[in-house]
Amino acid sequence: MLDIGEKAPGFCLEDPDRGEMCLKDLKGKWVVLYFYPKDNTKGCTMEALEFTAAEDEFKAKNAVIIGVSPDSLKSHTNFRQKHELSINLLSDTEKEVLESYGVWQKKKMYGREYMGGVRSTYLIDPEGKIAHVWPKVKVAGHVDKVMEKLSELQG
Repeated sequence: MLDIGEKAPGFCLEDPDRGEMCLKDLKGKWVVLYFYPKDNTKGCTMEALEFTAAEDEFKAKNAVIIGVSPDSLKSHTNFRQKHELSINLLSDTEKEVLESYGVWQKKKMYGREYMGGVRSTYLIDPEGKIAHVWPKVKVAGHVDKVMEKLSELQG
C-alpha cells in the first residue's frame, strides 16, 4: 500500500460508458479512488450504492469518485445498469493499477490462497498526492468516513 504524502501513481483506464479516464486529467480535484473485488457481490454493491447516493455531496466538495476492479467493461455496464449507479467504474483487467496501488494481494478463503483485489480506498489531493488511505475497508459507514476526512482536510 502507498503512504500519505506519496505521489499517486498515474493511470488511464476505461469506463464502459464514459471512455478513458486518466488521473492526470483530474488535477485540481480531489479524487476518491476506491478499489473493490467484484461487481454484483453483496459488499461491493452496497459500497457502490452508498458512493452513488453521496456523489452530489462529494461533487460539491470538488471530489470525483472512481471505483476500480479487475472486472470487464461488460461486467461494469451490467453492474451500473442493474443498480442504477452513477459513479465512475473503471476496468483494470490487467491488474496494473491494482498492483501499483498495492491492493492486488494474496488472499485466503476456506483455506485456499489466491490473488485478489483488497477493498481499499485512497483519497488523492488536488496536487495528485495521497492524502489518506483506508486499507482493508469494511463497507458499513465507510462512505461517511471518507466524507468526514475530505471535509477535515479541506478545513
